[in-house]
Amino acid sequence: MKIIINFKKFFMKSKTKKSKAQLVIIAAIFVLIIFVGSTRKNITVTVDGKEKKITTYKSTVEKVLKSQQIELGQKDKIDKDLKSKIAKNDTINIKKAVNVKVYVDNKELNIKSAEDNIGSLLKTEKIALKTEDKVSPGIEKALCEGMDIKITRVDTKTSTTYAPIDFKTIVKKDDNLLKSKSKVLEEGQKGEKQITTSIVYENGKEVGRKIIKEVVTKKPKEKVIAQGTLSPVVASRGTISHTSSRGTTSHASSNAIKVKATAYSAAKGGGNTYTSSGRKAVRNPNGYSTVAVDPRVIPLGTNLYIEGYGYAIAADEGSAVKGNYIDVFFNTEGEARDWGVEYVNVHILK
Repeated sequence: MKIIINFKKFFMKSKTKKSKAQLVIIAAIFVLIIFVGSTRKNITVTVDGKEKKITTYKSTVEKVLKSQQIELGQKDKIDKDLKSKIAKNDTINIKKAVNVKVYVDNKELNIKSAEDNIGSLLKTEKIALKTEDKVSPGIEKALCEGMDIKITRVDTKTSTTYAPIDFKTIVKKDDNLLKSKSKVLEEGQKGEKQITTSIVYENGKEVGRKIIKEVVTKKPKEKVIAQGTLSPVVASRGTISHTSSRGTTSHASSNAIKVKATAYSAAKGGGNTYTSSGRKAVRNPNGYSTVAVDPRVIPLGTNLYIEGYGYAIAADEGSAVKGNYIDVFFNTEGEARDWGVEYVNVHILK
């Protein structure tokens, strides 16, 4: 202001028209210099992180960008309003949008975005994520041109099913059965259990399952089997020779076993005694007598040679005759009493 006042005094002192004209020109130049100096600004324009220092006389952000031939796309970001005034040492930050593809819900979306990362892009584009959903690459990944973003929808569901429980089989030894024989004492029954399973689906397809709980709703009942322990008659082959009043006779023997032998006699009163097979009980020292056996060990109808007793046929059985045990027949009670209890070899005749 002082310069302008001094210039005015100088102008008043000038006497010639020429001098006055020169002074007007000088004044105009001086004012122009002052005006230009006041509108000249040094600023920084940053585009995608790249800085550019420029000197401008433009008054607004929009005019500065136009002068620098910087065009803004619809999705580009700028940190200042285009109509805002430019000040000295201002900085204008611009982030250009990039093209990315988002694969989600069986769709391919082509998106242009200037967001910083994938998470911000999804939020801006209103693509909602559930807690278990997967994003590849991760949501913190910075966007770049041509990026592919894949979103996998993850769902976890629970399923309840029922399954049978197999019963156990318990085997009990039975000394009254042959080893080759068994019988069911108690039938088994299957149980049932409730199974709760967690199933994971990715984009609607099952990718895994895990059992999270099992509850027994019905206990199984054990099956009980009696298994025989008696060994069948097995002995070495040989020949049995027996001498009687009629001479010596021989029979081929295929088996021989050691047994406990007791005796029984005809019913009191002298009546006939019949065996369980319907055959008349006889004692014939010179032929075949009848004896009681356990049919599981010695089948009924088998011809035998009993040491100390003679030839016999297995024709009877009794409730007390079990296992390696026989009961030989005598015609009289006295003979049976004299026999008592003997342990003898019994040969199975062919």
